[in-house]
Amino acid sequence: MRLDKCIADHSTHSRKEVRELLRRGSVRVNGAPEKDPARQVDPDRDQVMLLGVILPTASHRTYMLHKPAGCISSTRSGSTKTVVEFLPPQLQKGVFPAGRLDIDTEGMLLLTTDGDLAHRILSPRRHIPKYYLVQLARPVVEKTVETFENGAVLEDGTRCLPARVAPLPGAENMALLELHEGKFHQVKRMFAAVENHVEHLARVQMGGLPIDVKLGKGEYMLLLHKDIEQLFKTPDFSGVLDFCACFFCSYWINE
Repeated sequence: MRLDKCIADHSTHSRKEVRELLRRGSVRVNGAPEKDPARQVDPDRDQVMLLGVILPTASHRTYMLHKPAGCISSTRSGSTKTVVEFLPPQLQKGVFPAGRLDIDTEGMLLLTTDGDLAHRILSPRRHIPKYYLVQLARPVVEKTVETFENGAVLEDGTRCLPARVAPLPGAENMALLELHEGKFHQVKRMFAAVENHVEHLARVQMGGLPIDVKLGKGEYMLLLHKDIEQLFKTPDFSGVLDFCACFFCSYWINE
């Protein structure tokens, strides 16, 4: 698709106005300045920015939100703010959370208009690993590591899938937890089963896609096709642990 048509189709500007904006240098494609109205772009893969704002050109849109505590993973508005409300009104149409985080859990949450993508992310058959930075009442001990690896049994008798947990280097009472499922309040219930207590919880990575460290709480970013592909890759656990050790320093220590 021609760039000028793409912008006109996804903004309030006419083709004539778009060409003038291009001439002024007000357009970027994939981060680089672009002045050619005939430039060919793929609305589903190329990022088009007009006057400093990324246009939602793709047939589907997926955003990474750094969810703060105190909001709910829902599209329904009420007395409690929903995660969708962190997007500006013009971007909220058709968007829903692909999964959920508890009201007091922070971190990475995906918002999308793509039902097929949400199904792929949430499908139990795929077991996309999810990684959580956990602040605990007491440090993780070897017995906890073994219990989680063998499948923790919750208070109500529910057995969880095998999970990995490791203390965070240099941070007492902090741990990284890898899960392949998402039961109700699962992280809190798993640590309660080993007589520990979760004091603070944040999801920091899904599959091979980590949270963007530049996103402040309540901020969002549009994901590109290459980002979404990372969701379906399984990372090295030790690499995620190193990432969390660095992320922790700029996340909870500096709050």
